[in-house]
Amino acid sequence: MKTRARLPRMVACGATLALALGLTACGGGGGASADDDTIHVLVYGDATNKVEKRFVDEFNKTSDVKVVLDTIPGADYQKKLQTILSTPQAPDIFFNWGGGSIRPFVKADLLMPLDDLIKENPDLQNKFLPAVFENAVVDGKPYGIPMRGTQPVLLFHNKDVLDKAGVKPPKTWDELLDAVGKLKEEGVTPIALGAGDIWTTQMWFQYLFDRVAGPELLQKALGGDPSAWESPDAKKALGMIRELVDAGAFGKNYDSVKYTNGGSVQLVASGKAGFELMGSWYYSQQLTDHPDFAEKGLGYSVFPSVEGGKGDPKNVAGNTNNYYSVTKKTKHPEAVAEFLELMYSDDFVKAQLEIGNLPTTTNTSQFIDDSENADYTRFQYDLVSDTPSFQLSWDQAYPQKASSALYQAIQQFFNGQLDADGFIKAMQALPTE
Repeated sequence: MKTRARLPRMVACGATLALALGLTACGGGGGASADDDTIHVLVYGDATNKVEKRFVDEFNKTSDVKVVLDTIPGADYQKKLQTILSTPQAPDIFFNWGGGSIRPFVKADLLMPLDDLIKENPDLQNKFLPAVFENAVVDGKPYGIPMRGTQPVLLFHNKDVLDKAGVKPPKTWDELLDAVGKLKEEGVTPIALGAGDIWTTQMWFQYLFDRVAGPELLQKALGGDPSAWESPDAKKALGMIRELVDAGAFGKNYDSVKYTNGGSVQLVASGKAGFELMGSWYYSQQLTDHPDFAEKGLGYSVFPSVEGGKGDPKNVAGNTNNYYSVTKKTKHPEAVAEFLELMYSDDFVKAQLEIGNLPTTTNTSQFIDDSENADYTRFQYDLVSDTPSFQLSWDQAYPQKASSALYQAIQQFFNGQLDADGFIKAMQALPTE
């Protein structure tokens, strides 16, 4: 999931970062910190920046060290971050997705471990849900503080389509296969899939591998042991994916459909498809594109369990959160720590809920019932709070340089161009650092 927020984006402050050519900041002019009295915070440029700008302004009212907010438009963020982080233009704090997105920076010794900051203020860890906080831990050390909202992947459905077919949201894999057959009999595509965006197909892999093998398989592979991909569990998960595709679960034209242009969203809203597996942002997307359907006809459930699988049915996959990480070059670790403390404040939680984000702080629960779409928000929060494991999306768990080969392997196996052995070899060849 390339950007971890699949909604339309805009740069809220109208200022972008032209890396290595000169920086422009939402909070003021200038480049990354030549001024000893400022710290620069670099973020992904989108509508959420209005909340980030607000908290920068609040911090600056009382702090002698001022925060400057810099933004990079979303489509360019990862590439330009790679360019800037090892240069004198590097920010003090920067937005990321944890996991593989920061591992190369840790290896290059560019990031500050947050042990000392947490030792001084344990709430920098204790105020966040453990399963989420852990996804910014690299080699046993914390390198990130959650700073936006969680985005678990859920199985969405059209209530009317399921009712007509006599189908209920499946709790088990066998129930899902049964639902596929009944929906086909009704003449609808059982599961919408925007496979033109390959990250959407990836979701089926990451959930099935987790349900069959448990989270340990991916952890083992990311730890540098490629044998994980050739295990019996891995082969079983691949067989189940093939079974689902061969059963006609996704129809025949899924490669020509995209989520990003609203194609798969339309299929579900119009009753042409029964299900779609998608991140929690899907609710907001349906609310934007098809408000009547979102309010009356859209349902949601967790991914089905697999009988005999090693993965807990409560395990979640998706985007755990976004994180703020700190570069070693910062001259103001105390001010950095004070700024990061805002990420679990009551005001932060309420501001994120107002724009549809679901913070992963331990104090979020008390504000949910007064938020818009409270039932849906509560469902997500309880799911993430109770999960034993929150698996980061594969394309974020792996380093960015692995993405192209990862996507190719997923697409080719799904379409029958690679057999199980071919997929396994492709995954074994992915770089983990």
